[in-house]
Amino acid sequence: MADLKNQRRMAADILKCGENRVWMNPDKLEDIEDCITRADIRTAIDSGLIKAKPKNGTSKARIRYVAGQKASGKRKGPGSRKGTANARVRDKERWMGTIRPIRAELKQLRADGKITPSVYRLYYRKAKGGMFKSRRHLRQHMIAAGHLKEE
Repeated sequence: MADLKNQRRMAADILKCGENRVWMNPDKLEDIEDCITRADIRTAIDSGLIKAKPKNGTSKARIRYVAGQKASGKRKGPGSRKGTANARVRDKERWMGTIRPIRAELKQLRADGKITPSVYRLYYRKAKGGMFKSRRHLRQHMIAAGHLKEE
């Protein structure tokens, strides 16, 4: 086997790539061995005996897989957490996520005529005080108090 280190080095310099990316036609190694000047290497490149291999990209497959898992709620255990609970979801965001559905439920019940405006106002103020943690909790409380019929 011929030593083509010099040819590879010159080709890498001309092609502006690393030596590992230089491809030499394995069937024409004798012809490449005869290339001893940079002009000879340029001729070999023009004739297709020497080429630069394409750059290797970074596969996104693993990233997409992990993103899919995170979207389905995985990888969120204590070992993956860096900030406090408040840093991850601030108190105000959490409160908005709780109070908005409860208030929407109260408005819907009032609009449907299932509760009176006075009951609406009573439960609106209780909701503001943080008494209910969800729509379901609100409805259960109203049913237990007799302000709402079970469906």
